[in-house]
Amino acid sequence: MTTVLPVILCGGSGTRLWPLSRAGFPKQFLALSGKGQNTSLFQEAVGRLNQVDSKSIVLGSTLIVTNEDHRFLVLDQLREMSGIKAALLLEPVGRNTAPALTLAALYASEINVDQSHDPILVVTPADQTIQSAAAFIKALHNCISVVAGDTSNKTIVILGITPTAPETGYGYIKRSASKGSFAEYFVEQFAEKPNLETAKAYLGDGNYFWNSGMFVLRASTWLAVLKEFCPDILDATQKAWNQKTEDQADGTPFVRPNKELFGGIPSESIDYAVIEKCPGSQYQVKMVELDAGWNDLGAWDAVWQVGNKDAQGNVTSGDVLLSNSTNSLVHASSRLVSTVGLDNVIVIETADAVLVADRSKSQDVKHIVNQLEAQQREEKNLHRKVARPWGWYDSVDEGERFKVKRIQVKPGASLSLQMHNHRAEHWIVVKGTAEITNGDKVITLTENQSTYIPQGQTHRLANPGKAPLEIIEVQSGSYLGEDDIVRFEDSYGRMN
Repeated sequence: MTTVLPVILCGGSGTRLWPLSRAGFPKQFLALSGKGQNTSLFQEAVGRLNQVDSKSIVLGSTLIVTNEDHRFLVLDQLREMSGIKAALLLEPVGRNTAPALTLAALYASEINVDQSHDPILVVTPADQTIQSAAAFIKALHNCISVVAGDTSNKTIVILGITPTAPETGYGYIKRSASKGSFAEYFVEQFAEKPNLETAKAYLGDGNYFWNSGMFVLRASTWLAVLKEFCPDILDATQKAWNQKTEDQADGTPFVRPNKELFGGIPSESIDYAVIEKCPGSQYQVKMVELDAGWNDLGAWDAVWQVGNKDAQGNVTSGDVLLSNSTNSLVHASSRLVSTVGLDNVIVIETADAVLVADRSKSQDVKHIVNQLEAQQREEKNLHRKVARPWGWYDSVDEGERFKVKRIQVKPGASLSLQMHNHRAEHWIVVKGTAEITNGDKVITLTENQSTYIPQGQTHRLANPGKAPLEIIEVQSGSYLGEDDIVRFEDSYGRMN
């Protein structure tokens, strides 16, 4: 039997899909695959990899490498799936994919999944879409067979995507002409993103494939090859790992490498750090072809490509009305959006931002995100409606010295015991039951009842019921920023 661990790299920010994708809620947690179902890209990735088990494969826990700030987004989406056993490896800061995979390999080497402590890792980004799950699983089984058959543990297998166009936005893999018994080819070289003429030549050659960023290899192989080509990354990651801490939520492990040491790790991708250096070395990189409707959804044009189009070539989502418009993507999040006489455009509406772009220029959305960052605007990072481990809040209105929020708290959940230095708060219960700590008093409020939290008062909001709690919060004061919170107790590890 072969032990396989799925590894999901879930640390991207998806800036080219702004304003729907933001740093606080990036694209992997959005439903964008065009399959007409409310399943996020992350959930699709987890589901796909958990289908690789077979009579000869023992499937272990799914290892999810993600940002510390996204741990409860991951946990919430895992709760919506049945039968998924996972461990979350939490990066305090993003250091690219090479250190991320190293965390997974170190974890896999320690857990008691088999006698050799050396499982096969199936590694994929969290933000891709694949139309044919059957073709994907077949290709993965071939990859696993290639790795399992190498007793020297010096083989890495990459999935190469069958190109459908002279794409200039992807890196390429050049394969050998002959293939092995599991439809694998030797990789002769890797090529950077080409210009259009070079991409056309690659397409005509027939031996060039898009680099999917999906790999199959043993944990020990990754650690050995990293030691050979980038020992500084291995050494720094190992030191941060040696000082890790662990806790859990709902039985799911949270593993945290040392924050200060992790921040000093060189930032490098899997490709640049290792994979592109392997051809011609003692480590073999082989490729298995994947022709399964793959797309990395790197820009809004890619979302249009995979979407369900009407007779005029439009892809729509939400409350949308179109007139004499063609070949466009129109997404409405919070209100009616209508277009007249438009062709080849992108219109993305959210509660606090609207993007309008030429579809062919959708890669350039990154320039808008750069401007938002330079101006330190919050629209880069958060939506108006913000997910929290206890539920969510929606900032529905604000002005000078006041802000109004709609807040929902999950059954059994509570906010931290906290205090604000610069604001007071009024709470009105609109649905459910609220247990409120206000100074040294604890009270229970139900629908249409309210209370007042003075500035500087220690307080907490909790939902003791079995249904969601909703309140309206009116803040007033000289400063209403989210950083004006002093926490004294917190169930989610967010102490100041």
